Amino acid sequence: MMELEGKKILVVGLARTGISLIKFLTKRGAKVTVSDHKSKPELVEALEQIEGYDVQLDLGGHSPKLFLEQDLIILSPGVPPNIKIFDYARNNGVKVTGELEFSSSFIKEPIVAITGTNGKTTTTHLIHHFLTQSGIKAWVGGNYGPPLVEYLEEEEKAKVVIVEVSSFQLELISKFDPRHIVFMNLAEDHLDRYKSMEDYVNAKRRIFMNTNQHTTSILNADDNAVVELARDPSVQKGLILYFSQKPSLEPQIMNIGGAVAIGKEIRVRTGPEIELFNISNMKMRGSHSTDNIMAALLVARHYGATHDVIQEAIDNFRGLPHRLEYVRKVGGVKFYNDSKATNVHSVIRALNAFDENVILIMGGKDTNLNYTVLKNLIRQKVKNLILTGEAKERINREIGDFSETFLIGTFEEAVLVAYQKSRIGDSVLLSPGCSSFDLFDNYVERGNYFKEIVNNFR
Repeated sequence: MMELEGKKILVVGLARTGISLIKFLTKRGAKVTVSDHKSKPELVEALEQIEGYDVQLDLGGHSPKLFLEQDLIILSPGVPPNIKIFDYARNNGVKVTGELEFSSSFIKEPIVAITGTNGKTTTTHLIHHFLTQSGIKAWVGGNYGPPLVEYLEEEEKAKVVIVEVSSFQLELISKFDPRHIVFMNLAEDHLDRYKSMEDYVNAKRRIFMNTNQHTTSILNADDNAVVELARDPSVQKGLILYFSQKPSLEPQIMNIGGAVAIGKEIRVRTGPEIELFNISNMKMRGSHSTDNIMAALLVARHYGATHDVIQEAIDNFRGLPHRLEYVRKVGGVKFYNDSKATNVHSVIRALNAFDENVILIMGGKDTNLNYTVLKNLIRQKVKNLILTGEAKERINREIGDFSETFLIGTFEEAVLVAYQKSRIGDSVLLSPGCSSFDLFDNYVERGNYFKEIVNNFR
């Protein structure tokens, strides 16, 4: 870390990750500049958090000359790496990297990296819970929780560092070398950032670029796209453990090691013996929750989480907020907040958790996803489709004919119409299939507003 002293380092992006980087770098004597396309008035709250730190500001745009004066440029995850000014810097010999790559280079403890299109946050949380409740010191962060750079400030180091990793964070890795890689699933997402599904997949597959004989990859055997990735020779350099809900795969998986859910139990092999976990009392909805548990316990058992702690969590954990979260029952109608469902694959998982009589609220920022794959589920399970937000017209064109559909002007009106159309025994489900950035700062704000509206119903 002493190598940072006196180095000229430019941090791009003054959000949470940028703020954490500034604090870490300035404390170690680096000459830090922060650059953000937003103006000073737009960044008042962020600037308050770095008040007193010795940092130069480049706000309201990016100054090309400043970029060439740096020893290192570190991008926050939300900053696309293909902006021309970054190529300009690279072509002039300035190293450009991401926060994940930078921070992980200082970490000697084993890293568990969890990625995939959906389920990674819940899986990350479960791994951390299983370990800490078993008395094992584990740190959690990355895309979920604090940025990885904040671990470098910890005085007492963890036995294992658990990091949720997004495709954005993987775009700039070169030496990132996690001990365990967990890949949950792979489906269409972020097509407002990527030119094609192929580009998105290529960003995700970078997590395997440094796989070696010490790496264990934990993969979803029921996801064809993930299985296809596993055929890559780089992945096969290490150990591969699969999890599955297909009984037919049990002999093969148990022979190597992994987890299979059959009926109301999970069969797991991480050593010489096969262990059983009961999922008959599981509180989380949806079969995807079983995937999350299997992936998490395969990691947690390796690092010493106990059978009893894992079983207790399976029995009692109700899931994280904004992920098929039960809100309340009003007049015989149940309300569920699935605001984290920002892509089509998430909506499929949500609808598969219900039998029928769903009133589905969708819509938000249009990220160029294909909604036609929902048509059969809409036809089978959705009584009314309530559409709102920037994407409502396109969603209506693609799937509006498969249910009684209403296009609504505001989010609040959409929730009210959903309640008005409901009858006893129905379920009102907010599962937008879109990002929230047309109307809200993030999916949390959207989910909290939904709950606020529902909790005011009488």
